[in-house]
Amino acid sequence: MNFLKTTVKDLHQDLIAKELSVSDLTKETFDNIKATDDRYEAFITLMEEQALGQAQNLDENGIEEDQILAGIPFGIKDNMVTKDVQTTAASRILKDFKPVYSAAVLENLEQAGAIGVGKLNLDEFAMGSTTETSYYKQTKNAWDQTKIPGGSSGGSAVAVAAGQVPFALGSDTGGSIRQPAAFNGIVGLKPTYGRVSRWGLIAFASSLDQIGPLTRTVEDNALVLNAIAGYDARDQTSSKKTVPDFTAGLTGDVKGMKIAIPKEYFGKGVDPKVVEVVKAGIAQLEALGAKVEEVSLPHTKYGVAAYYILGSSEASSNLQRFDGIRYGFRAENVKTLEDLYVQTRTQGFGDEVKRRIMLGTYSLSAGSYDAYFKKAAQVRTLIANEFQNVFAQYDLIIAPTTPNIAYGFGENQDDPQVAYMNDALTIPVNLAGLPGISINAGFVDGLPVGMQLIGNRFEEAKIYQAAYAFEQATRLFEKIPGGEN
Repeated sequence: MNFLKTTVKDLHQDLIAKELSVSDLTKETFDNIKATDDRYEAFITLMEEQALGQAQNLDENGIEEDQILAGIPFGIKDNMVTKDVQTTAASRILKDFKPVYSAAVLENLEQAGAIGVGKLNLDEFAMGSTTETSYYKQTKNAWDQTKIPGGSSGGSAVAVAAGQVPFALGSDTGGSIRQPAAFNGIVGLKPTYGRVSRWGLIAFASSLDQIGPLTRTVEDNALVLNAIAGYDARDQTSSKKTVPDFTAGLTGDVKGMKIAIPKEYFGKGVDPKVVEVVKAGIAQLEALGAKVEEVSLPHTKYGVAAYYILGSSEASSNLQRFDGIRYGFRAENVKTLEDLYVQTRTQGFGDEVKRRIMLGTYSLSAGSYDAYFKKAAQVRTLIANEFQNVFAQYDLIIAPTTPNIAYGFGENQDDPQVAYMNDALTIPVNLAGLPGISINAGFVDGLPVGMQLIGNRFEEAKIYQAAYAFEQATRLFEKIPGGEN
């Protein structure tokens, strides 16, 4: 069974009406993954035994009408710790590591009855935007298998876009949910920092990381956020703010909504074909009754530099714990304790992770801190303040999610600076702690183009309202890889 032409609500109704058992749904999900994953290479680990056991329990106990996610299969980005299941962060250094507990978001979904079916590929420790830095495999774009899937949540986006699962979880540090969602034509939301617990997420950059859902439709996305959002005392940055029903505003009405268009997001470096598609999307929202005006976010151009200093500095600290003593891989034939540390980290980490650890360590060093880390933190504040000035007058900001469409494997591997600029339109949202979503706005050369809607802190409901109105007006979610409608 694939999930290209169904929704979470459709599946829920079939399960409630007993037209489909949870066990059959789960078995058919694994049958399809096994039949298709040689083509996409989205999964690192399947959780068949655990999933079938959970499905049998649900069949025996029954599903209530209000348990919307009960029995629904989903995929997990492999940087969320999962009890007794290999959790690698796509790194050799965590090969064969099996955690003794599960991430808070997985506890929430288990409580809701959703069934985790497997761990999904990503860039090593979520550092990358192509999923090419994974130690394990090279995930392919759902629309064209010669193209990158985006990253770092490439496995999560492809598993949803290819119909292997109805939804998946990803993490977003600088665009890692929204960019692969854009490249695969699906819906990916990065919630407000603090809206979803990070407890159990293997940290890359703790002040930027956020977990969020990837789905085919806006309503499915809102349903998943309903289940994973909320306060968690184990995450000191978790917000106690009330969690609304994110589906409540899905009416299709955006009349009177004020939308800002930042001119810097449509300038040099953004493919004119991408600009054309996104501007057509904005015109669609205007036709639905939204009021659109151009604004300026002049500090956007400093976002990438600030991000790579701050993110790499936090990564250099967070990854200190992987030394061959407690987790996964340990180098052999070492002579001293220091040799064990050096050899384990040398052999266990990939080139991109080593590059960021070195950059971060340098930025935090005594002679560089004021010149780099402190300056980057000040730029972050300027960017956050700039967004607040816009939100004082507007409900949302709209822009392209990415400067380009998905490109071929290896095209930017020799020049990290070019690859880093691919995140230029998503990074400011993370620096400011804002929520942002990518939805499909159309196609260029047969590949999807993402349109990004950015809201003020804790205003995900407003983002969903506009995204749903656009989705229902265009019905682009009905276009699926392979050309079928």
